[in-house]
Amino acid sequence: MATCTGITRRGDRCKGIAIDSSGYCYAHHPDHVEDRRRAARKGGHRGGRGRPQAELTDIKQRLSDLAEDVLEGRQDKGVGAVVFQILNVYLRAVSVELKAREQLELIERLEALEEAQSRGGNRWGA
Repeated sequence: MATCTGITRRGDRCKGIAIDSSGYCYAHHPDHVEDRRRAARKGGHRGGRGRPQAELTDIKQRLSDLAEDVLEGRQDKGVGAVVFQILNVYLRAVSVELKAREQLELIERLEALEEAQSRGGNRWGA
C-alpha cells in the first residue's frame, strides 16, 4: 500500500493511504476538492453530534420536573397533560431529525464509495 504524498498543514508528510495510483489520499486528492468543500460546508451547518444529545437531556429534565410538579400538586393535572403531549411531540421531532441526519450521512458515504469504485480503485488503494 502506497502512502499519500500530500503535505499536512503542519508541514509533515501525510500518513494516509493513497487512492489508486494517484499518490494521494482522499483528503489530498485534487479530484475530490469540491466533494471536500461540500462536506465541510454541510458539517459546519450540522452543529455537531452534541447538540441533539443536549436537546434530549433538556427534554428529559423538563419531563421529570413536570412530573414531579404534577405529583406534588404544584401543577394542575390538565395543564401537565397538555405539556406532556407537547414535549412528547417535540421529542419525536428531535428523534426524526436525528434519523434523517444519519440517513443523509450514510447516503453520502455510500455515494463516495461508489464513486471511488467506479474510478477503478477503492478507498484503500487496492
